Amino acid sequence: MSEDKPAEAVATSPAEGNAIPNGKGHEAGEEITASAKTQADDSENPHGNDSTGANLPESQEFSSGMEDKKTTRFTDFEGKTSFGMSVFNLGNAIMGSGILGLAYAMANTGVILFLVLLTVVAVLSSYSIHLLLKSSGIVGIRAYEQLGYRAFGTPGKMAAGIAITLQNIGAMSSYLYIVKSEFPLVIQAFLKVDQPAGEWFLNGNYLVIIVSVGIILPLALMKQLGYLGYTSGFSLSCMVFFLISVIYKKFNIACPFVGVALNGTTSALNVSAMDPGGEEDPACIPKMANLNSQTAYTIPILAFAFVCHPEVLPIYTELRNATKKKMQHVANISITVMYGMYFLAALFGYLTFYGEVEAELLHTYSRIDPYDTLILCVRVAVLTAVTLTVPIVLFPVRRAIQQMMFPNKTFNWPRHIAIAFILLTFINLLVIFAPNILGIFGIIGATSAPCLIFIFPAVFYIRIVPKEDEPLRSVPKILAACFAGIGFLFMVMSLSFIIIDWTSGSSKASSGH
Repeated sequence: MSEDKPAEAVATSPAEGNAIPNGKGHEAGEEITASAKTQADDSENPHGNDSTGANLPESQEFSSGMEDKKTTRFTDFEGKTSFGMSVFNLGNAIMGSGILGLAYAMANTGVILFLVLLTVVAVLSSYSIHLLLKSSGIVGIRAYEQLGYRAFGTPGKMAAGIAITLQNIGAMSSYLYIVKSEFPLVIQAFLKVDQPAGEWFLNGNYLVIIVSVGIILPLALMKQLGYLGYTSGFSLSCMVFFLISVIYKKFNIACPFVGVALNGTTSALNVSAMDPGGEEDPACIPKMANLNSQTAYTIPILAFAFVCHPEVLPIYTELRNATKKKMQHVANISITVMYGMYFLAALFGYLTFYGEVEAELLHTYSRIDPYDTLILCVRVAVLTAVTLTVPIVLFPVRRAIQQMMFPNKTFNWPRHIAIAFILLTFINLLVIFAPNILGIFGIIGATSAPCLIFIFPAVFYIRIVPKEDEPLRSVPKILAACFAGIGFLFMVMSLSFIIIDWTSGSSKASSGH
């Protein structure tokens, strides 16, 4: 395949983050590499030519830049999104509803084992972003599907596109599932309705549709991802509030933990952690390592916790003065902050309830006092955060669908709107008729997440980096091959655990809880 002409359009639209609509168009001859020049003049003149890059045929729009040394030139437009906003967007893409399942994951692995697994997954995620960025820098392409195309032709493009679509539809389903299950309970608690009599505003199915149409759809119609930086920042601050509350509640709820009796009394909540004989209650001792049938879910939930790979390249495209090093820095900061938040949320959630913790942490608090004001506020914050994450996750799916179905088309508003509308409709149907959250996490996490985090970045890297630069037996390529192997093992292991678990009939995911 010739270096300078990928056969499919590398970018179909500014909306998908490849050609920035408000940048200044440059003539090819006067292109200056982003690393050699600050974009002060670009940021001062945000009203440049809107259509120059969007309507170029793909062969002109993207240049591999290898022959004429324009290695940082990806499109005729410069990114506009600041470093901070990019961190917010990537952080928001990482931080999803996964955080609600982590205390449950810790209860089923033990504190030390959980910490080891979380650390390993975080480091591996950062390494795989490094592989993606390096591959994209070599070919001058900042679209995951097009890296697949450059490595394996159409099958590679389709595999990447389908994995992104499945992964992100799984993520959006789990976020909207939370809206469906949590929102009615929150409204019910605020209105102090003990026995709902079928009011429409306490029906999760109606509420999830209202949220999708009223909040998610307008944000999903934005032309580019950079505009969502503000909502991402707000979403992350909601999650910080969630974390602070979980830590505070640890010191507020005594152990052993006893739920609310049916008549609403909260007896036995203030029992001390000592048995009459002065021995500490075994139910109140944290386990450092713990393996049981539910451990199978822990690895996929953790893998799901750091999946931001479909969003990395669109965010890279829109980053101001983008360089590989700068984008890696964005990724490392996002992953480190999320790593800290994940561990603290899991630890304090687990130390509050120990073995009693549920797959969805907030439900466990509601068993103590359904009308606890702080927990109600936390639930509203989590609902806000996951709702605002959906548009971020929808962008790469729309981009993947455009790459797979309309590869040579330029940006088109009706198509941009239609894809978002159809996706949201499909996901709403999925959520309204879906099984509970663990089933969604387990299956999606065990299949598409290992592909996007481990297998694709490694295999694309091996194929794309020229043999003259790095022979197949060079250390980076051997490492990449091992990395793909880890991903494959990880997928097989998780799927077998889940299948064994389901067939034995003990799974919470199959029985509901």
